[in-house]
Amino acid sequence: MSITQQPASASGSFLLGGDLPVTRLGYGTMQLTGPGVWGDPKDPAEAVRVLRRAVELGITFIDTADAYGPFTADLLLKEALHPYPDDLVIATKVGLTRTGPSEWIPVGRPEYLRQQVELNLRHLGLERIDLLQLHRIDPKVPLAEQLGELVALQNEGKIRHIGLSEVSVAELEEAAKIARIVSVQNLFNLADRSAGDVLAYAEANNLAFIPWFPLATGALAGEDSPLTKIAADRGVAPSQLALAWLLRRSPAILPIPGTSSVAHLEENTVGATLELTDEEYEALSHAAG
Repeated sequence: MSITQQPASASGSFLLGGDLPVTRLGYGTMQLTGPGVWGDPKDPAEAVRVLRRAVELGITFIDTADAYGPFTADLLLKEALHPYPDDLVIATKVGLTRTGPSEWIPVGRPEYLRQQVELNLRHLGLERIDLLQLHRIDPKVPLAEQLGELVALQNEGKIRHIGLSEVSVAELEEAAKIARIVSVQNLFNLADRSAGDVLAYAEANNLAFIPWFPLATGALAGEDSPLTKIAADRGVAPSQLALAWLLRRSPAILPIPGTSSVAHLEENTVGATLELTDEEYEALSHAAG
């Protein structure tokens, strides 16, 4: 199909773990839940349509987590797309437990991580998880025990690759002594680049860098903002520019913008086709630098 029909393909591809090709522009499922990432969405049918449309638009990388709902996003994925297309890679996460809306508690006990991996497999309808990410490191449990359990599950054939989320470079270096880490998922966007050192580590070590909250452009949404001005000049949405900037910022970056609306999904995905001029890229880079 053409880029017009599958705009996500314009983002290029990344070889996850050296053996798993994915479109660099992916999709994140967190918004396919109720308020506070808790319970069912207001319109489950639209959520299913969003997931099916994502695949039609050429997206082959979907990021989810057992904590979204909990399990709401996993079950919607299964309903919408199972049996999954051969080229679809589903990344999920374990390590946070939910006690209510907007409440997130790290739990890294090995038996809990194993239980959640098994539940992910069941709810997603998978025999193996392509990318299993530790959602947060539990400070009460030695990292070697947390990652050691994921390595055990990997050796059992239930996990293909292991990633981390919201970690420092020091934690990545410690983790690399315990397991082969192929990805890191940290907060990063045009307005917040505090994880730049983690991105540099990812680039140097062939890790995928998956920025969550990639469209946090509120800090740059004012009338005098370069983001607003360039978007108006080009007749595009600010969110599309923010994604174009991320895709250009580093070949290791795999943005996963989420939405519960097909219209917003289509708008975001077109961002993969935008090419920034050097002047536009520099103006955006300096906007919150």
